[in-house]
Formats: sequence, structure tokens, C-alpha cells
Amino acid sequence: MGFYWKMSWEQPLEKDQSYVFVANHTSMTDIMLMFVMIKNHPFVFVGKRELAKIPLFGFFYKRTSILVDRSDMKSRKKVFYAAQKRIQQGLSICIFPEGGVPNESVDLDRFKIGAFKLSVEHGLPLVPMTFFDNKKRFSYTFFSGGPGQMRAKVHTFIDPKDYTLENLKQMSDATYDCILTALNQDA
Repeated sequence: MGFYWKMSWEQPLEKDQSYVFVANHTSMTDIMLMFVMIKNHPFVFVGKRELAKIPLFGFFYKRTSILVDRSDMKSRKKVFYAAQKRIQQGLSICIFPEGGVPNESVDLDRFKIGAFKLSVEHGLPLVPMTFFDNKKRFSYTFFSGGPGQMRAKVHTFIDPKDYTLENLKQMSDATYDCILTALNQDA
């Protein structure tokens, strides 16, 4: 498709450590870029159940992801059990905390709390990532974008020991500010 990537890391991943990866969600290419960045560290996505209905993509998606129906509290609870099972198998978890791709004019939408709860409940370091160019390369607006570089930055990890279930909003806000600051500095 004419995309090439450039990554920068503020901190390396440890070999036998599981993580919760979070990034801004801007494009359908976010998933592919995440696979390229984390290629040597097995992980599973947590994603919207409705995406499993997409022909062909849905076939693979529902076999490689933990699916959640965000409107159903039971479904959201099942995500934590499914994630725990995958974590025990040595996998990491990847969530786009915005809960979907925001409107084209929005740089970064407010975060849902699930990724942060997973990080704290399971004691997994949270890895904030910023994707700078994916919206320009392949947005949800038809016939927009084009080939070019997709840059990503992996920020310093956030230690879940610094947070509790009572102050997850602070963890979410710190992650949000980290990603938004990177986007604003790039603009």
C-alpha cells in the first residue's frame, strides 16, 4: 500500500513480561502498525463485537481478539476473565482506549476506563503509544490519504503499582495527556 514505518521507543519491552498496550485510534491501519511494532511480543486485541460482522475481516478478527459488546455490562465483565486467561498464557493485551475511531476533526477522544482497570487489576505495565500519521495515510474518509511514512512513538511505561481501582481516572488522564502532548508537539 506504499506505507513504511518509523518507530521510536523511550523504554524497551522485557522478554517474559506481559503488558497492556494502548494507542490513539485514527485509522484502519492502526491494527497493522501495532502488529509491526510489537511483532516479537505476542498480544491479543480487545475490540468491538460488531466488527466481527465484517466479511472476511470478521472471520479472523473474532478468532484473534477478545470481543466486547460495550452496551452490555455482562460482556464487559467477560472481557476481564478472557483477558486474565490470555495473560496467564503469557500474552499481552492491546486496547484502543477511545473505544472507536473518533470523528475526523478530533485529534484524541476521551478514554474508556477498561484498559487502565486491566493494567491495575493484573499488575501489568501500561504502554502508551502515539500514532502520528495513520489518519493522513488511510482515514475513514473515502478516497483520502496516500502512501508515505507512518510514525509511532512508544512512551515511558506507566507502573500500575502507582494506581488503585479508586484512581483509575488519574491513570487514564496521565495516559491521555501523554499521547495528546505528543500529538500537539508534532503539529
